[in-house]
Amino acid sequence: SMPFALQALDSATLARQLAHKLGGELLYLSSPLLADSAEAAEILRSQRDIRLTLEAARQADVALLGIGNLEPDTAGFVKAGSITAAELAALTAAGAVGDMAGQIFSLSGSLHPSSYNQRVIGITLAELKQIPTVIAAAAGPEKATAILGALRTGVINVLCTDDRAASEVLALSTPTATD
Repeated sequence: SMPFALQALDSATLARQLAHKLGGELLYLSSPLLADSAEAAEILRSQRDIRLTLEAARQADVALLGIGNLEPDTAGFVKAGSITAAELAALTAAGAVGDMAGQIFSLSGSLHPSSYNQRVIGITLAELKQIPTVIAAAAGPEKATAILGALRTGVINVLCTDDRAASEVLALSTPTATD
């Protein structure tokens, strides 16, 4: 598992340290992850500071993402209070396996048909596909299904993972004789 020090860092702290180390400029997306409705999300995305930050993100040469596996104990959505554990359970029962940049996807790699994706304040999987290098990081066998779905989105160029997750992803993606 990841060293505790890394887990303890929130994304803002991580971004600050990366910007400092790489000599980059830091832009914060001052917005909730999920708006209350698709309409509210449109309004938020049109706000000057949010719009400019999202435009800058779309122009990136490299994107660094985590892959979430929609586990109620660890999901950013639940921690942020955007989705209840019950809503998350309903999503996974309906075929959702993970999220990247707040966008929820299925095992096939397609965007999950949930209203949540329209409510996210961030860049979409389609927009991420336009970024030349997309690096995703996820570790542990419990992330395997989410990693496989994430790889199938076609967004990721570079995957940082561990051997246990990689073995499990390969096992999941290899058809058996009974398929």
